[in-house]
Order: sequence, then C-alpha cells, then structure tokens
Amino acid sequence: MFKQLPLSFTPREVFNFASYVSGDNHLAVAMIQQLASAAGEKQIYLCAGKGQGKSHLLQAACNHAARRQASVCYLPAAEIIAQPVQIFEGLEQLDLLCLDDIQLFAGDPAWEEALFDLINRVRSSRCNLLLSSNDVPENIGVQLPDLRSRLAWGPVFQLLVLGDAQKREALQLRARLSGLELPENVADYLLRHYPRDLFGLFERLDLLDTAAMAMQRRLTIPFVKTVFAHSA
Repeated sequence: MFKQLPLSFTPREVFNFASYVSGDNHLAVAMIQQLASAAGEKQIYLCAGKGQGKSHLLQAACNHAARRQASVCYLPAAEIIAQPVQIFEGLEQLDLLCLDDIQLFAGDPAWEEALFDLINRVRSSRCNLLLSSNDVPENIGVQLPDLRSRLAWGPVFQLLVLGDAQKREALQLRARLSGLELPENVADYLLRHYPRDLFGLFERLDLLDTAAMAMQRRLTIPFVKTVFAHSA
C-alpha cells in the first residue's frame, strides 16, 4: 500500500536543511540530517510547539533522503487519521518514514496498536523513522505502555524556541528564498507588532510577498502597514 502514498520530494523543495535556522538546536538538526543520510540513529523523536519548525525538519529529512534516490514518505497525522489504520501496512519497506504530529494518535487504541506494530516492523527493516509530536512521549496521552517505550527507543529532542535575532534571521532567509529583500528594520517591525511564532510570521511574509509582486513595491514599514490595514 505504501506505493500509493505521496512520495514526491525533490532537492528543490522549500523545506530543506539549508532553509532552516537551527538556533540552539544544532545537535538535533545534525542528528536528523544523519538519519536522513542513513547514518547514525535509526529512530528519532522530535517534539516542539506550533511554529517551531518540526514539520519543516521532517520534510527536510525526506527531501535530503530523496536526493540520494531513497524511497521516502512524509505523513502528517491530521491527514491520515480518518483513514483505516491499515494505511501503515508496508511502510517499513521505505528507506525513510516521517510521521508528523503523532500526538493525534494518542488515546485511540486502534491507532496506538498500529503505530506500535509499525515501529516494531521498522526496527527489523532497513527503514529509518523520524517522529514528531507536541511533547515528550510520556506527556502526549499514550495509553499503551509498550508504545510509550517504543517512542523513546531513539534520541528524544525538544526543540528550543528561537530568540528574536534568530527569528529575524529566519524571516530574512525565507524572504531571500522567495526573491524578496527584507530589510532589518522591517523584520524588527514584524516581530514587534505581530504574533511572534514563526508560523504566523511566515504567513504574513507570504502575504507581503504576494502584495509586493502585485504592486511592484519594495518591503518598507509603510508598505507593511498598508498591506495589513487592507487585510485586517
């Protein structure tokens, strides 16, 4: 069944390690990159709050592995939880499997059992496994004790929140990748006046990108005020 799942990752995907500002998370990022290279750990569990980049890292790992012609799959739990648990069948035949937001499976006996069985199958196969959640394994509400232990079979990393200077760097990097110049004073304005999680900041930057292209304008503070005054 795994061949029917989305496997389309290319080296040009926006979610890659080069476009991720790691801040104080260098060790976690380095070990995830090793796992995506089929070196180092076989399983890693990553936890972080919304907007801290865990989904970026999972997709970056798939993208990195795809560069070496590995078979990969990125599965967000929110998109598959309405499907039968049999969707996990055969996934251990991949080279790299990334499961995002697995806390959504917690408390559901069928999904917990399916995830437990999948991890066991992965352990005895060539597949490497990258898991993400919003908290450490013991805090996500898993009822199956053996699953909690399986989730911690490899390293467990909790992403540290970026500081303002690192968020500015991430915003400016995201802008450059979109072909925009984001002056430092404009980045600081966004940080001061809008929600400070990176997910929300990136959404605003995408709106600015669209508006700047449509109006052929540079990013300035007056332009930012105008755009968000009209979008409010």
